Amino acid sequence: MKKNAKTTKATKRPARKRIVTLAEYEAQAKAEAAAKDAQDAPTAAPDAEPKAKTPKAKDAPKTRKPGGLDAAVQVLTEAGEPLRCKDMVERMLAQGLWQTNGKTPAATIYAAILREITTKGDASRFRKTDRGRFALAG
Repeated sequence: MKKNAKTTKATKRPARKRIVTLAEYEAQAKAEAAAKDAQDAPTAAPDAEPKAKTPKAKDAPKTRKPGGLDAAVQVLTEAGEPLRCKDMVERMLAQGLWQTNGKTPAATIYAAILREITTKGDASRFRKTDRGRFALAG
């Protein structure tokens, strides 16, 4: 069924882009690069000395705060006995060794310690002494 031309809106199609050859494309890219280089060219005299680079903040070595496992090692070292994860977390937070906004930080530390034990095996820093208790290995 054909619609009346008066009732329908005329739709314009976007103009199709002309297909360019590889040589034309490369010439256009070279021209754009030359124009960009001309804009970025320094305005100083060519015989002027270049400025020395100043070290950026990212070049300086960063000091990291210890993570949960590092803090757990420190707490277990100070305790000298096996501890439950809940006790470790309470000591870590009280001493300011670790900060978290999680709802279950003890479960987080428990899972991280178990993951280290299973992945590193004998090279792990922890060993499980009893149900829910961990001590330092070695």
